[in-house]
Amino acid sequence: MNATPVGALLLCRTVSETVRPAAHLLREPMVLTPAGDGWSVLVPEGKPWRGEGSGGMGGEPVDRVMGGWAAALAVGSTWPVLALWWDGDRAGCTLASGFRRPVGYVWLADGTPVGEDGAMRTFAARLGLDPVLDVQALEALTLADPDADAGARLRGLLAVLARTGAALPPGLGPGEPADRLRAAAGAQREAERIEWAGWRDAVRVELDAVESGSLGPWVRGPRARAIAAAQLVVGVPLLLTGIRRRSGGWLVAGAVLLAQGALGLAYNRIRDEAEGCSTL
Repeated sequence: MNATPVGALLLCRTVSETVRPAAHLLREPMVLTPAGDGWSVLVPEGKPWRGEGSGGMGGEPVDRVMGGWAAALAVGSTWPVLALWWDGDRAGCTLASGFRRPVGYVWLADGTPVGEDGAMRTFAARLGLDPVLDVQALEALTLADPDADAGARLRGLLAVLARTGAALPPGLGPGEPADRLRAAAGAQREAERIEWAGWRDAVRVELDAVESGSLGPWVRGPRARAIAAAQLVVGVPLLLTGIRRRSGGWLVAGAVLLAQGALGLAYNRIRDEAEGCSTL
């Protein structure tokens, strides 16, 4: 029996700040750390898969678990997620992107390709890779090669992704056991632990992500409060005009502006008070 340990990771084509809110919703403890220019990696802390390869007993196969997590992360996101996994019998990858059907590829432990024809072309297109050079390099991984085992195939895949800025931190290479992957990820300077702490904290993390993004100034802060106040100022006369003219259109427009303005001011006040309490 092949002694290759079971291991897996999730490679996301976006920065850690963007991955964090979605990762919380997986409700699984993970370590999140940057993985190159514009890439991040999630390393599971637990092992919800079979511990002795795909032929073991109990739990779920590692490829099924990681494929499900990748799909859950990618749904509704603008960035793709690549699950990499390996066990004593096989190794492979699963790419999830939005609502499209995930695409994957598998190699046996000795490197024999057993994936679907055309998968690598789909893979390259969804990751925005070079349609000529990168596709040629990926398709070479689907050809017979007696000198390349499953680990070498995954390293070849990562070498192609390196052209887009992907770079796994030291110790996160294919073939490493889950415990060693977790320790290596946690040792990174910018690593952070992702752990489910209830829906309230998940919503808070999501709000923090929105506020720290490009929409932040329009959601919270002086600009957001000014917009909310302007909505109130404009909404009141529109509502009064609708009442005076008995016009449903004016009534709706005024009511919507009043509601948006009131919610905007209330949101800013609640968030300010919450931050004030957290600093006490």
